[in-house]
Amino acid sequence: MVVVIMGILLGAVGQSWKMAAAREREEELLFRGSQIRDAMTRWYTRRPGQHVTTPLVDLKDLLKDPRSLSKVRYLRRLYKDPMSDKDWVIIKDPTGIIGVASSSEAIPLKQGNFPKEYQAFEGKTKYSDWQFVWKTLPVQGKTGTQPIQTRPSMPGVP
Repeated sequence: MVVVIMGILLGAVGQSWKMAAAREREEELLFRGSQIRDAMTRWYTRRPGQHVTTPLVDLKDLLKDPRSLSKVRYLRRLYKDPMSDKDWVIIKDPTGIIGVASSSEAIPLKQGNFPKEYQAFEGKTKYSDWQFVWKTLPVQGKTGTQPIQTRPSMPGVP
């Protein structure tokens, strides 16, 4: 009888441990995505003496700005997607990279009561729908300007 009770208790502890780990990864997704989005915002914000905004073509440019003679960093390191532990899905528009999204198709634990900056995530059914975009694009009907998602590139695959 004691062994059965211990098995039930261990099962309950395992479930709560699993749920706590999933919530922690979800929080980390929000943190990392926000860090990358904020870095992109700083990239696209004109600095004194800068006349033209250069599009972001590679996330690695956020680590050290190739446009600057001095060492300008927008990110300290390039974070991986915490839900899949892979590279982010890149979101582009015709001018360059404008955001990232998770590649995970899992159902989010958090479905509502998001802070103001994450209101767009309300009711999304997959983590891949949580897009960390530095700007919103105008949508004109079905043919309007919309972000283009690209999967992370794999070595040897065009």
